[in-house]
Amino acid sequence: MRFVQNGLEAPVLGSTVIVCDNYMKNKVSSMMTMSSVAGVIQDVYEEEMRKGRVAQTAEEIPRAYDEITERWLTDALCKGVPGAQVVSHRFGEPDNGSSNRRSLVVEYNQAGKEAALNTRFFCKAWQNLNVRIMNAISNTLNAEIVFYRHVRPELDIEAPECHFANLDTTSFNGIIILGDISDRVEGFCSHDTPMNKARVESQLEILGRLHARYYQSKKLGAELEGFGTWPEFFHRTRLYGLEESSNNGFLAAQDVISPRLYKHSASIWEKTVTSVDMHNDLPHTVVHSDVHLRNWYLVSGDTMGLSDWGCCTKGHWGRDLAYLLGTACTVEDRRVWQDDLIRYYLSILAENGGPAVSFDEAFTHYRQQLFNALAWWTITYTPTPGMADMQPRESSLEFIRRIAAAMDDVDSIASL
Repeated sequence: MRFVQNGLEAPVLGSTVIVCDNYMKNKVSSMMTMSSVAGVIQDVYEEEMRKGRVAQTAEEIPRAYDEITERWLTDALCKGVPGAQVVSHRFGEPDNGSSNRRSLVVEYNQAGKEAALNTRFFCKAWQNLNVRIMNAISNTLNAEIVFYRHVRPELDIEAPECHFANLDTTSFNGIIILGDISDRVEGFCSHDTPMNKARVESQLEILGRLHARYYQSKKLGAELEGFGTWPEFFHRTRLYGLEESSNNGFLAAQDVISPRLYKHSASIWEKTVTSVDMHNDLPHTVVHSDVHLRNWYLVSGDTMGLSDWGCCTKGHWGRDLAYLLGTACTVEDRRVWQDDLIRYYLSILAENGGPAVSFDEAFTHYRQQLFNALAWWTITYTPTPGMADMQPRESSLEFIRRIAAAMDDVDSIASL
């Protein structure tokens, strides 16, 4: 059985339908300005709203959660199970940010029950206009679909499983339906989640396995091409006014930045761009690219899981390492554990088939990549108009505090 959209075929795996192509990446690459991207998508969005067509099959993407029907859910979740149907469903409360998120519970007919189909899900959709525009520029929906189609099945890590994913490459509307993990986890993390050393090591183990599995892999140029590179991702999102919002965020966060680092405010953005562009000449692997604490969950004890894979790119592992150590620990704990944690990551990387890297080399990458980790939070602290409200301000400020302290401690300024 095959699923076809826009002339492109993708396999149907059980109840999972994944559609992925490079149209979105190529289309956005040809756009020259933020306004041109927004204009194209707004025209399509307004036409979609005027037509008022309710999605009936999985080939169509629902415009809103309240338009999703049992018929649509049956087509999306019951493929490959003869006679199975969704007979009722209910969504949880809205949770909007860089995507439109809702929990979902469904009930099946007898055929679905006998097949033991999953009944609890977590949905990520790209329905609102500003969310679609952001996705078109950043390629996040396409990247997440590539991850769940090609990468997740190959990794023995704690991460969500995907049951359905689809995107419309004209309207940039899309939806991903993941298995709901809330009933088997102890909690989802925030900036104030207590983190001991073992929990951070659990995080580093996931990153080490990911990075080792795809380190300079031939797959990076084949089925994983849809990720793009970290510099490509970064420079696409610059259309959103990243330089302005990053500079404004740095200045606005003065109270949590040391005077020694703050006096370099005029050069922070230039060094950020330099740290990003270094990836063009460094060995590539798959990097999550957004490993701040709010994207992690605690399974049990000290075992951590990683979610929100929409920022996946091809880049150097130093991006993830610096970003994780800069956000996971309090300033005080990071100062005590930092060197041990870097060495632990390097051991996981090598044990899983990755390169043997010296501490000194890794420490240099860590110092340099803290710049682009900081930018992701100065941007969210003072977002430009039209950018989705992605994170709570208290989280943005705390992560700025932690990353800036790390930059000051290791003298990142002198590293570039």
